[in-house]
Amino acid sequence: MDDKEITGRENGNITARSIIISLVLVAINAYWVVITSELWYIVYNTVSPFANAVFSIVPLILVNALSKKVFKRDLLSSAEMLIIYIAVTMVTTVIGHTTMTVLMGALSHPYWYATPENEWQQLFWPHIPSWFTVSNVSVLRGYFEGDSSFFIWEHVMAWAVPILVWSGFIFVAVFAMLCINIILRKQWVELEKLSYPLIQLPLAMTHRRTWFFSSRMMWIGFGIAAVVRVVNGFSSLYPSIPSIPQQVEIGRYITDKPWNAIGYTLVSFRLSIIGLVYFMPLDLSLSCWFFFWLAKAERVMAEVMGWNNLHLDERSAGAWIGVGIIAIWLSRKYLLDVIRQIFTRQSSLNETTEPMSYRTAFILLIFCLVFLFGFCYQAGMTLWAIVVFYSLFFIMGLAITRVRAELGPPYHEVIFVNPRQVITEAFGSKLLGGGNLMVMSFLYFFNRCNRSHSMPNQLESLKIAERSGMKGSRLIWAMTLAVGIGTVVAFVSYLQVLYKYGAVARCRGWIGQCGWESFNPLQSWMQHSTDPNWSSIGFMIGGFGFVMLLMFLRKIFFWWPLHPSGYVLAGASWGGMIYFWFPVLLTWAIKSLVLRHGGLGTYRKTAPMFLGLVLGDYILWFLWSIISVALNIPISAAY
Repeated sequence: MDDKEITGRENGNITARSIIISLVLVAINAYWVVITSELWYIVYNTVSPFANAVFSIVPLILVNALSKKVFKRDLLSSAEMLIIYIAVTMVTTVIGHTTMTVLMGALSHPYWYATPENEWQQLFWPHIPSWFTVSNVSVLRGYFEGDSSFFIWEHVMAWAVPILVWSGFIFVAVFAMLCINIILRKQWVELEKLSYPLIQLPLAMTHRRTWFFSSRMMWIGFGIAAVVRVVNGFSSLYPSIPSIPQQVEIGRYITDKPWNAIGYTLVSFRLSIIGLVYFMPLDLSLSCWFFFWLAKAERVMAEVMGWNNLHLDERSAGAWIGVGIIAIWLSRKYLLDVIRQIFTRQSSLNETTEPMSYRTAFILLIFCLVFLFGFCYQAGMTLWAIVVFYSLFFIMGLAITRVRAELGPPYHEVIFVNPRQVITEAFGSKLLGGGNLMVMSFLYFFNRCNRSHSMPNQLESLKIAERSGMKGSRLIWAMTLAVGIGTVVAFVSYLQVLYKYGAVARCRGWIGQCGWESFNPLQSWMQHSTDPNWSSIGFMIGGFGFVMLLMFLRKIFFWWPLHPSGYVLAGASWGGMIYFWFPVLLTWAIKSLVLRHGGLGTYRKTAPMFLGLVLGDYILWFLWSIISVALNIPISAAY
């Protein structure tokens, strides 16, 4: 679906009312995501586009349809609905299980769990700034045990400074990413015309809604996904009704050596993933499942050979760095033009279509970096470690953004691949010291798994704006206000939910346990100082070199089928394909047959059905989650 297919384009101006509505929905979503992720472990922001963002515009579409029937006109334009979708997406990137849950777990962890046996008081406390978190154990008691309230003066005053500090940090870090995206937007959106497969659904639901909602193929896909969710929901409520299995873990059935070395292997039939993967290029979907099974084959070979460690995470870290550097290298000529435009105003670039001038974006980026560097320096990091940390942070962000923009994988989890891990392996904990290690452990939440990374969602939002004709700086205002307001609302929501239910009492989410991920490695590094791990460094260089080799082969052989992005998505020990390799394989086979025997025309005719699979799965998923929370019972179809 290219730009020529978008008919009836409406005025792309972003109205004040759409921003007001979006901020109201941002606050509602911030509270709702906290409730569902922590009370019931219902996680919306693992797969992009986010289910709650898609669902947020469904009531608006229904109101529009009613207004069209009664008053013969739309109440909201397509651009207005899209800005609401973008705002909800922006806040969802920084809240919930994949991001702020990890931060909240870290903030409460080091004082509550300190014991004479683990020596955390001696190891950790001297390195934790007083303005980072709450050290009063009596204040934390209600947080962990529940049956209390955040809205008690003592609790509010204790948490006021950490809320302001970390809300400000999150806002500035996310805005720095947005400045980088604004600088790169023209190259990746207009000049290279990357495909952005993940924006198809929100655009179809708004700009092409007449065509989309009148499509029989869409309703077939919607119906299939909805029936599966409905049956499984009623099966939870009434066990006599058989459920429709959507996944099975086959690794447990493989018990003979060396084959049992493949470990956890999930066969999933998640219909929304099948729908989203249909819009990925074939070479990427092929590469994803190929490299997933290549890693499994390596595990079996390691079992045969008696190897203890394949260093999959170190190789993946080097590969992600390589993809980020490739992204910068491919844009080098454009970036030189941007530099000329910033400092001399003598380039051929036209800035009239940008939401912000390059010079303004650059100046604001510098201010953001000064703030982030100053934040970490005041917290106890050394300057060299700050530079290395943020270099890796933004390079990995660029890598994920490029992969999403070019190829559109809906899921890109990369646990154990993050700046803290890379720096500790490369330099050793002895050189880093307690201050650097402590601050990086608190910053772990931004890169714990990268599933809802802000940067790719920002660039996709800028692409949506370009496709829908949105103009002016109001887009930037809407995106930044969504993050700023939503983060504060989320903080307050987290604290009220946790003080009421207890992080380790009645909360079913990950928040009561995730702090161990931050502080167990930290304890090990501080108690047993390490030197640079030259073996890990070698494997990082190997992963870097491997993606460079794949890129070189794609450049000289037009038929080369394996994509570097497929390797980084599937190569880690717990990578993005761990849950969804089978939908990728299945959809690759379906799409290959469609294109081979039906051609591009058949692919376009069937595309609405796959979008319908996504929409049907999302809407029924969200509705069942509402019912689950309302009835206070777990329902399988809500997960």
